[in-house]
Amino acid sequence: MSVMQKIKDIEDEMARTQKNKATSAHLGSLKAKLAKLRRELLEPSTGAGAGGGGKGEGFDVNKVGDARVGLVGFPSVGKSTLLTKLTGTMSE
Repeated sequence: MSVMQKIKDIEDEMARTQKNKATSAHLGSLKAKLAKLRRELLEPSTGAGAGGGGKGEGFDVNKVGDARVGLVGFPSVGKSTLLTKLTGTMSE
């Protein structure tokens, strides 16, 4: 089944589906599928695994100057211990 046929099928199903509280989740998933197919139609991917991390332009960050880091997590999971081991200093 082609992408155009899938788009048409989803649009037909959305037209047939009544809009109410019980069908809003189904309509939302149909809209998401429709958006994904339209995006695929505009930008066709090449091969398997073309979703992310492909051959794109990257960026480089120079390692100079000071940095400020915040660790977020549950209590008593070792945030301060990790920071102490990585930096060699005591955290507050």
